[in-house]
Amino acid sequence: MVLAAVLSLEVAATAEPALLELEATIPLPEVRGRIDHLAVDLARQRLYVAELGNDSVGVIDLKERKYLRTLTGLPQPQGLGYVPSSDSLYVANAGDGSVRIYQGADLVAAGRIDLGEDADNVRVEDSAQRVYVGYGAGAVAAIDTASRRKISELRLDAHPESFQLARADNRIFVNVPDAGEITVVYRDASRQNASWNSRGLRANFPMALDEPNGKLFVVYRKPARLGVIATDTGRLIAARETCGDSDDVFLDAQRARLYVICGSGFLDVFSTRDDYPLRAHLATQAGGRTGLFVPVLDRLFVATRTNGTTAASVSVFRPTS
Repeated sequence: MVLAAVLSLEVAATAEPALLELEATIPLPEVRGRIDHLAVDLARQRLYVAELGNDSVGVIDLKERKYLRTLTGLPQPQGLGYVPSSDSLYVANAGDGSVRIYQGADLVAAGRIDLGEDADNVRVEDSAQRVYVGYGAGAVAAIDTASRRKISELRLDAHPESFQLARADNRIFVNVPDAGEITVVYRDASRQNASWNSRGLRANFPMALDEPNGKLFVVYRKPARLGVIATDTGRLIAARETCGDSDDVFLDAQRARLYVICGSGFLDVFSTRDDYPLRAHLATQAGGRTGLFVPVLDRLFVATRTNGTTAASVSVFRPTS
């Protein structure tokens, strides 16, 4: 596919009405600065928010729609992962490269793993008793959740951003923006890594995986594009213009939709069928570039930092169709 043709694809002149309804806004009291990623404890209906600029993690009661408490003393928390089998929360911190572990309903401090520097995105594979954390100048660490120790690491060419775990095989798809590529590594390091060039698209941070349909959805910031990539070959199938400064994208498999959350103050909804059209362009708030879609709850949560006189909050969106 010719690059110029790919990049010339524009957003449709008109989009359908918003397919998400704002159901609630939950304030994050006294939270200043950047907010990073989120995680959920489904059994307790709790949402965890990495309050990076506050050096804290916020805990929200989703049933009551209220802020419960704050975990403090965390140096720039970025990634969060909740492990149901061990009832534990893993917090990856950019400030000192540590992963802190909190246990049970009371979130009691239960361990620390030092990775080196810039611990970032977290992914949980509970069935294998593994937590994966991207960190440093180029690595994904595997942590055993039984022993709570780092047991291996997968090397990369530069710092990893979002990554996704394939369930049917050992592959991990990793955004490596400073290297201008998507890297495919294997959990057991049994095969050689593969690297897919971004073909003129740069700053690939968010990623979502549609494993049954063999598609990887990657959002680039320079220029702001949603890329659709074949997981068997790395071929760029399509590129669509989207909102700017995105840090999270989520697949709603039930509705064949993608939710792109952007710090420019918008939330874009794309179809994953046919020609990947933009279906809605919803105004949110500048600085709200991270969130979490929880299929079991059928809700999309969008975190927004303090902006002028507007306090930090988490918006709860319900898909309307």
